[in-house]
Amino acid sequence: MIDQVFDSPFNVGIEATLVLIILIFLESVLSADNAIALAAIAQGLEDKKLERQALNFGLVVAYILRISLILTATWVTKFWQFELLGAAYLLWLVFQYFTSDDNPEHQHHGPRFANLWQAIPVIAFTDLAFSLDSVTTAIAVSQEKWLVITGATIGIVALRFMAGLFIRWLDEFTHLEDAGYITVALVGLRLLLRVIDKDLVPPEWLMISAIAAIFAWGFSQRTKTAAQDEREKSNQEAEINVVKVGEAEGNQR
Repeated sequence: MIDQVFDSPFNVGIEATLVLIILIFLESVLSADNAIALAAIAQGLEDKKLERQALNFGLVVAYILRISLILTATWVTKFWQFELLGAAYLLWLVFQYFTSDDNPEHQHHGPRFANLWQAIPVIAFTDLAFSLDSVTTAIAVSQEKWLVITGATIGIVALRFMAGLFIRWLDEFTHLEDAGYITVALVGLRLLLRVIDKDLVPPEWLMISAIAAIFAWGFSQRTKTAAQDEREKSNQEAEINVVKVGEAEGNQR
């Protein structure tokens, strides 16, 4: 029956639709780690309004860079230096995050920005580094650039939506930011392995499974709110009072 569908006069339209669905699915799945990385970077502004603006402007620039990458993909893939630069950039972000000094005044460990215009290029180039991986996958699915560009366009919209959610979730879950940077490290290592030997590159299903497991850990523990801390303190004080009352009654007997 499937053969009859593809042999029909509507074959081209059906095939294009199926490929587009696959590309959108790949863009959405592969954008999850990208989204959390961009959200964590935007937090370096430490102002919710500026964070949203940085994502909006940064992703506009990122979209232009991503389309340029798609249009020149055949040429770019001939030079391993691009993937090496992308891997080095992502691994540098991870190194900077995990080696930054703890500061009680700043919960954010990633790069910090004095203004909006410092954050925008970092967001744009981080997406470009991720795109070196996702665009290669998309080109492998379809050689039709208009399909890949359509998938990338929808992917950028989904990326902005997911990054907005992650900005909120980063404040709610204790391990989520760490999980995000670990997935960035995985993408950086994947690009590096592709430079060293393409046979060493893990398959997509393994990468997606690893990222899903890391995200599960990232969402495993909620951050304590001030109200929760106050409740715990009140409960502890109540327990201490109960113990004191019990001791006092024991002494009276």
